[in-house]
Amino acid sequence: MSLWRAGTVQAWLEVVMAMPMYIRTCSENVKSGKVLLGLTDEDLELGLGVSSLMHRRKLRLAIEDYRDAENGRGLSKAADMDHHWVAKAWLSDVGLPQYSQAFHNHLVDGRMLNSLTRRDLERHLNITKKFHQVSLLLGIELLHLLSFDKEALQARRIQCEHQNVDPLVWTSHRVIKWIKDIDMKEFAENLLNSGVHGAVMVLDPSFNTDSMATAMGIPNGKHMVRRHLVEEMKALIGSASCRQLSAPSHVPCRADTKQDNEHLGQGTPPTLLRQNSVGRPPSSTGRHTDDEGSLRRRAVKPPTGFSPKGRNGRDLSCHSSYGSLPREVRDQTPPRTEGSPIRGYTSIEVTNV
Repeated sequence: MSLWRAGTVQAWLEVVMAMPMYIRTCSENVKSGKVLLGLTDEDLELGLGVSSLMHRRKLRLAIEDYRDAENGRGLSKAADMDHHWVAKAWLSDVGLPQYSQAFHNHLVDGRMLNSLTRRDLERHLNITKKFHQVSLLLGIELLHLLSFDKEALQARRIQCEHQNVDPLVWTSHRVIKWIKDIDMKEFAENLLNSGVHGAVMVLDPSFNTDSMATAMGIPNGKHMVRRHLVEEMKALIGSASCRQLSAPSHVPCRADTKQDNEHLGQGTPPTLLRQNSVGRPPSSTGRHTDDEGSLRRRAVKPPTGFSPKGRNGRDLSCHSSYGSLPREVRDQTPPRTEGSPIRGYTSIEVTNV
C-alpha cells in the first residue's frame, strides 16, 4: 500500500472496500498509499467525511491489516471475506439470513465480524433477540478458531456433509438435515431462521435438549419424542465436544465450560482477551482505537472455575489491560513457595505483564 498512487487508492476504496461514496473526498485529500496508511479515525471522519462509525471501523481495520502486511506478515485470512460473503453466505450458514440487509448496509466484512460485540449487534445492526446475538457471536468464534480460513471451514463441512460427525462446523442447514435423519422431520422446518447451528450446539453450555426442543416446537407433553431427542443429542455432542481443531487453538470443551459460563448470562463461552484478532502473530505496535469497546480482541476460555465477573458484579471479560488478570483473582491467589507453579493458571498464557 505504501507504493500506491492516488488512482490505486481510489480504485481500492471503490472496488475492494465497496465505498464509492467517499471517492470524491478521497481524491481531494489522499494522494498516495503512504498517506492512507497514516490516517486516523479523526482523519477519516473530518477529512474524508466518513460519518458512519461502522464504515470508519471497517476502514481502520483494513488499514491496520495493510500496515501489518507492510512488515511482511501478509494480509489476514479475514481479508478474503468481503461484505457480500458475510451478508449472504455466512448469515445463511448461521441460520439468520433475515439480518442480511443490515449487515450489507454497514458493509460488514470478515475483519469487522471479529470486532463485533453484543452492543454493536443491538445498537448498530438492530439485533435485539438475545439468542440471535449469541448465535452470531458463536458463529464468529468458530471463524476465529479456524483463523478465519474460509477454505478450511468449507473442507471440514464437506467431510461431514453425509456423516453425523464434527457438529462444531455444521451450518444451520446441516442441523436441519440431521433432525430429518433422526426421524423428526415434522419439526425440522421450525429451525429455519432460528440461529441454531453447530457452534451453538457444541460451544454454548446453556444450549441443551430443552433449548433444542423449544426451538423445534416440540410440545412439552410429547415426552417420548423429547426423550428421543435427548439420546440423539447426547450421542452427537458427547462424541464431538472436545474434538481438536487443526488450527493451534484451544477449543472450549462443552463439559468444561458448563460450570463457568454464568457471567455472560446468554450462554456465550467464558472468555479472556485474545491478543490477535485474525489468527496471526500479534503486532507489537499496538495501534488499536477503542471504539466503545468494539475493537477489543476476542477471547479464549480461562481455567476451569475462573469467572471474569468480579465480586462487585463488573464484567471483566473485556478487561482493557491486555493479558492482565483482574484484581479479585490476584487477591485470591494463595502464596507459593520459591519455584512452585502458580495454582490454577497452568493453561493460560499471560503476556505484557
